[in-house]
Amino acid sequence: MASKTLTALATKNAKPQDKPYRLAAGNGLYLQVMPNGSRYWRLKYRVLGKEKVLAIGVYPEVSLEKARSEAQKARDQIRVGGDPSAQKQISKVRDKAAAANTFESVTREWIAKQKHRLAPATFEKLKWLFERHAFPWIGDRPIASIEAPELHEVLQRLEQQNKLETAQRLKQVCGQVFRYAIATSRAKRDVAADLRGAIATPKTTHHASITEPAKVGELLRAIYGFSGSFLTLCALKLAPLVFVRPGELRRAEWSEIDLEKREWRIPAEKMKMAAVHIVPLSTQALAILREIKPLTGEGRYVFPSVRDLRKPMSENTVNAALRRLGYTHDEMTGHGFRSTASTLLNEQGWNRDAIERQLAHGERNSIRAAYNYAEYLPERRKMMQEWSNYLDGLRTGAKVVSIKRKAS
Repeated sequence: MASKTLTALATKNAKPQDKPYRLAAGNGLYLQVMPNGSRYWRLKYRVLGKEKVLAIGVYPEVSLEKARSEAQKARDQIRVGGDPSAQKQISKVRDKAAAANTFESVTREWIAKQKHRLAPATFEKLKWLFERHAFPWIGDRPIASIEAPELHEVLQRLEQQNKLETAQRLKQVCGQVFRYAIATSRAKRDVAADLRGAIATPKTTHHASITEPAKVGELLRAIYGFSGSFLTLCALKLAPLVFVRPGELRRAEWSEIDLEKREWRIPAEKMKMAAVHIVPLSTQALAILREIKPLTGEGRYVFPSVRDLRKPMSENTVNAALRRLGYTHDEMTGHGFRSTASTLLNEQGWNRDAIERQLAHGERNSIRAAYNYAEYLPERRKMMQEWSNYLDGLRTGAKVVSIKRKAS
């Protein structure tokens, strides 16, 4: 009987020899002992008259008892017409395919496709979001096998930390990954869609801004009295004149600015909506840029980092300067210059569409968005100059005349 052929003790005491040898364990099962001391379980069997060998495992990870159990499963498979070696190869191929289609591998593939349309900082934040909050828990799971409760558990970790905006953002981009997996035949459904309403929605918050003309004047006077870095002063002075996003301002490059044409063309890859954006430059904005150029014009960035001229100004520089001027985070932020301009320009009767285009707010029609970066440009040029004149009046305390559009 098999139990008399080989015992656990004999298996343990099997010593290597000059050449490989076998210890029979019964019914085709044997232990292959190698000269280097390695020991492998093998099962010899026949299928359609052809002799084959099935690798069962390595001793001592696979014990004699376990090897016999696995050998019996293989014999049962052979009895009904199966071929355990062929089935093992099929399983290996399937496992390899599953490993290539894990949530992490599919997500990284999708992320790579977003690089051309996202600003560098946004692209890095997208990677960080998955690496920090998703991959540690579901990264190695085959994407096709992930169910809604599993993704919900990932999102709940953020919800329990009151990181509601991050949770909602992660759910949104996970949905995009699942839809990409569906399109590439690696998933059947978007499980993120099943979680609609399952995660708490954060209250909408707006960037703090000052919109009362008199207080805007006070802010501008404080800015012009700033005693810190000259570059920070220039960034503070330029911010309200161009009202771009803080990231767009600090990453402004001299190659994008044409002082003769009086415009700044921000390339699509730097813009939130991935479309070229034109910023008409007023006389006042040009004066600030011409004042900076002798200092940074030989480099890449208009506002380089003080620590490394090859990098842009720190993202917190403008906000830190506002704090230094005495404005709290609840009173004014670098992003708030956009709200200030939007509110006052709308109140003063400028074309809403021209204002929205100058703010580079999203165009719902993505095809149209690719071609409308110059839309309303003549009116925007006039508006930006009038806006700078208006701010000058607020700053100097002069009697400010409304800058509502005048009849052409």
